[in-house]
Amino acid sequence: MHASLIQIAVNPDESVNSRRERAASLVVAQRGVDLVVLPELWPVGAFNYTAFEAEAEPLLGPTHDVMAKAAAEAGVWLHAGSFVERAEDGTLYNTSLVFSPEGERAAAYRKIHRFGFDKGEAVMMGAGEELVSVALPETVIGLATCYDLRFPELFRGLIDAGSETLVVVAGWPERRRTHWTLLAKARAVENQAYVLAVGSAGTHADIQQAGHSIVVDPWGEVLAEAGPDEEVLTVEFDPARTGTIREQFPALKDRRLGLAARR
Repeated sequence: MHASLIQIAVNPDESVNSRRERAASLVVAQRGVDLVVLPELWPVGAFNYTAFEAEAEPLLGPTHDVMAKAAAEAGVWLHAGSFVERAEDGTLYNTSLVFSPEGERAAAYRKIHRFGFDKGEAVMMGAGEELVSVALPETVIGLATCYDLRFPELFRGLIDAGSETLVVVAGWPERRRTHWTLLAKARAVENQAYVLAVGSAGTHADIQQAGHSIVVDPWGEVLAEAGPDEEVLTVEFDPARTGTIREQFPALKDRRLGLAARR
């Protein structure tokens, strides 16, 4: 299976519409791979809180439509990263979209863990409530967004729901980059799953982004890692390796806590 992680840069001098079209062009350029992934809140910038209200869109808004078209044109499964969704009741959500190679929406995931403590996303956005996974022909992907990476119980829930590959989209700051790589490896090892973690480049409201998108296999080995700048990181991996590792080293079968939730 081939995946392309698009580590797009958010430039404050580039309009949302221009970046949306540029992202679509980058997706279309990945024709021939199986899965393409964009980062968190790339239309507006994950830390650009002051723009959230003005740039919020309905679920079936311009980002949805442009990404659906790009997925169909490229003929790829597309995790379109996330955008600021405005629900019908006015609540804002950090929402991810997944499209099939035909351009049909396969899933929407509202970020469960909101970052910011007592400011920013934590107070401006509603919290998602549902775990979301998507069955691709080659593997089942489980969806997570940025700050979710710090909460291992979310990933256990995705694994219990059948996920074999964990896709994390983020706008992770450079100053905590060591946590980014450490947690991506930890989630891979403890869940015996591939982790595809896609960050953004550039600056969001003067917050330097970490970049360094990373792909980790179920044994914790790094298959590929990007640098700090805008980049398309393409990697080949074998989804069947997940099952093989789980059979050879069946640690997940020895779990004792959380049994009631799994019944």
